[in-house]
Amino acid sequence: MNFDSFALDKRIMAGVSRAGYLVPTPIQEQAIPSLLEGRDVLGLAQTGTGKTAAFALPILQKLLNLDAPKRGPLRVLVLAPTRELALQIHENFVELGGETGLRSAAVFGGVGQTPQVKNLRQATIMVACPGRLLDLMNQGLADLSQVDTLVLDEADRMLDMGFAPDIRRIVSRLPRQRQTMLFSATMPEEIRKLTREYLQNPVEVKAETIGQEPAISQAFYPVPAHLKAQLLEELLRTTEHETMLIFTRTKHRAKSLAKKLENKGWAATFLQGNMSQNRRQEAMAGLRSGKYKIMVATDIASRGIDCLRISHVINFDIPDTTESYTHRIGRTGRAQQTGEALSLICRDDDEQVRAIERRFGGRIERRTLEGFDYNAPGQAEPERERVQHRPRTNRPTRGRAGASRGRAENRAG
Repeated sequence: MNFDSFALDKRIMAGVSRAGYLVPTPIQEQAIPSLLEGRDVLGLAQTGTGKTAAFALPILQKLLNLDAPKRGPLRVLVLAPTRELALQIHENFVELGGETGLRSAAVFGGVGQTPQVKNLRQATIMVACPGRLLDLMNQGLADLSQVDTLVLDEADRMLDMGFAPDIRRIVSRLPRQRQTMLFSATMPEEIRKLTREYLQNPVEVKAETIGQEPAISQAFYPVPAHLKAQLLEELLRTTEHETMLIFTRTKHRAKSLAKKLENKGWAATFLQGNMSQNRRQEAMAGLRSGKYKIMVATDIASRGIDCLRISHVINFDIPDTTESYTHRIGRTGRAQQTGEALSLICRDDDEQVRAIERRFGGRIERRTLEGFDYNAPGQAEPERERVQHRPRTNRPTRGRAGASRGRAENRAG
């Protein structure tokens, strides 16, 4: 099967060629025909399976079929959990729709809103993080009254980040008659509830999950907590790799570990929620170009990073949930390439290790590094952000939904 089978407009096919797509991925084969028919779709797919093109191509075709104006009003809304993912989806629309004349705008927090509002006035497609979009709606700067296509991308992550109230407020402002697509890497009951609430008689499509993907090998490295940094450095020295993505639990550790590696001669950078948008984009561009061989990041990077150079993922800190572990290791082994996911585990991680192994259906290999002294003395790096004690007060708050959105934007944008 090839993309000609979908009978897409020649202007869209020019974008497909420019993007270098040769044959459709499984999620594209399954989703595109139903979406071209106007059906609602529920997709179970990781990033890296081609799902952005799976919904972008039929959306572009729909707009051309309707002879939609090239500059506004808004007809398509794509909601995404993080600014990195929102920007990536926007760039995919720009690349695939470059010959169509259709305009896309990206809307997310952490930067000034004025340029985004200006772009929005000329856009037919908006890719947005829920918090910033709701702010613009409250200011009367985003009109959703003519949106007839809605995409909820990485819906499970949006729920994890506390965006559920914002999503409901946004969807309540959309026309009832619309085509809706929901994509999620995992399918907990909360996602099923969203499906029943927002989708009408959806077609369900699935791409292979990481748990079924043989291209990613996994291994655990048991190590005392105070020796994790030393073991990491030995792994970097002894493991043949192209680019490594290292995950930590906190923003402070991501930055300090990257600086430590950089001072020892590695081409390292970091990515975490306190960075400016320009700094984030510089880090991502450097990773994709090969300027940086190592990126140390918090879970902000477990979604929305699509870089084929990543040959290894290392969990310096085991994440709190199996879903986060799944998304982290999914940054490698992309586009039919092979990858390796290595995790440094301590005694305190035993419960989460068992949960991960249940998720993947069996015991994950334990490894030791030959020549490494596991009995060496040392002092664990202080973890400044692990526990934050905040006294309870009787001061008024923004309300439950507003507080939830504030926390989510701090982590996402």
